[in-house]
Amino acid sequence: MINMLAAVWALLLGIVLIMLGNGMHFTLMGLRGGIEGFSSAELSVVTSAYFLGFLSGARFTPALIQRVGHVRVFAALGSFISAALIAFTLVVEPWSWTVLRIIVGFCMSGVYVVAESWLNNATTNENRGKMLSAYMLAQTLGIIGAQGLLTLGDAANSALFIGASILVSISFAPILLSIQPAPAVKVAKPGGLKDLFDASPLGTVGIFLLGSIYASQSGMGAVFGSEIGMSANQIALFVAMLFGGAILMQLPIGWLSDRIDRRKIICGTAFLGAVACGLGYMANNPPAWLPVDPLIPIMAAGFFAGGMTTPLYALLLAYTNDNVPTEDMPAISGGLVFTFGLGAILGPLGAGFAMQTIGPFAFWIVLGFTFLAITLYALYRMSQSKAVPVSETDAYVNVVPTASIVAVEDATNWAAEHADAEEPLT
Repeated sequence: MINMLAAVWALLLGIVLIMLGNGMHFTLMGLRGGIEGFSSAELSVVTSAYFLGFLSGARFTPALIQRVGHVRVFAALGSFISAALIAFTLVVEPWSWTVLRIIVGFCMSGVYVVAESWLNNATTNENRGKMLSAYMLAQTLGIIGAQGLLTLGDAANSALFIGASILVSISFAPILLSIQPAPAVKVAKPGGLKDLFDASPLGTVGIFLLGSIYASQSGMGAVFGSEIGMSANQIALFVAMLFGGAILMQLPIGWLSDRIDRRKIICGTAFLGAVACGLGYMANNPPAWLPVDPLIPIMAAGFFAGGMTTPLYALLLAYTNDNVPTEDMPAISGGLVFTFGLGAILGPLGAGFAMQTIGPFAFWIVLGFTFLAITLYALYRMSQSKAVPVSETDAYVNVVPTASIVAVEDATNWAAEHADAEEPLT
């Protein structure tokens, strides 16, 4: 393990720094947008713009790398991200933020493709699973740590935006100065949506709905906090709860998924997410039997709703790959990432317009009903087909929603090769 980390410490350090900067910028959109008086609908468009750029970056970055190489693409994308983060404070308008968010999303997607291809090249079949886990943990810890950094400044001025820009800028130094020559990026062309649905209806519908949940949580969570009057520190804690729950929940959910029909685990996990959202909504008008500070159930709801989201992503990927031939996995994985991206673009729009029409607590209504839709569709699919025997399923692997198609393909290949492992990768 020590030898493995010694080979990629620079990459993992760079990823943590990137996620610190990107995590700050995500929450800053809600904080600063609230200060500037942006509506929920306007901020939902800004949020969706990031995922539009992210989806585009995943499509075009491999071609850019093939033309000019990893290092040039990596450095160029990093420069654009750093400049865009500062530009947010120069023209504080919804339309300009939308454009900048498309740019940041495009560049971040490209950064992930490059970083993950380097990671893939630095691993062997023996340590690939542990390496993927370390990489996913670095991403999650970076996002959580970013929320702590937000408490050191005031979103009303440019200091935090500059800080995020600095973190992204310096993140490229350890990677570019110490990384080994990178391989050519080979990303399979995503399969068509019809082929994907034919292969796994639950995987297709579930991953689309989950994309809307993840994007709404990560992009509109800070907006919700701002609109109900949370302080900046409380909003940072709430967003940290959304991501912190995933670290705790991955282990038990992954362990169960390798031993029980995955559709039951998907159904149960989504239902628990819906229950958590119901708890968050109750904070709007706490019942008499819940005489506590409304922030307590809101934080708990964030922890458990967020804690269900990331494991659900890995579950749906694993379940889909259980039902397709090994040779089709790259195309299917690409299709799932694309479908997740479509949901991520549309989800914040629905949440934002609902919050503007009904009120900020519509945030929980939209998330809760989307979780419930996954639950009900999983139940329906269980009535339509037989379960794949546990002995024939692939191993569960912790894949976070921010991973690019490079990591997703690598993880699914690892899971197929290690299907007979006794313990899931966490």
